[in-house]
Amino acid sequence: MNKNIKNTNRKEAEFLLDITTQVCPMTFVRTRLMIEQMSQGDVAEVRLQGAEPLKNVPYSAKEMGIIIVSLEPEDETTDQHGIHRLLLRKA
Repeated sequence: MNKNIKNTNRKEAEFLLDITTQVCPMTFVRTRLMIEQMSQGDVAEVRLQGAEPLKNVPYSAKEMGIIIVSLEPEDETTDQHGIHRLLLRKA
């Protein structure tokens, strides 16, 4: 789960999680497990897909005190059901 990657903000993420094949509530369960492994200031990128994870994962992370750096579609043609990239920072 620990990988260096580039994202659209040109900042390195210490963690990468792809939950595009998961369904709720497992989308946030997997995200929460990753967050628990992170140290303060660490950045993570989460790839998610579908309207429900797109709404619930950022909301639940924010409720945990996680900073939402960005939430963007993977490409310009992506709608709410397509793949999005969520960038998180542990406060």
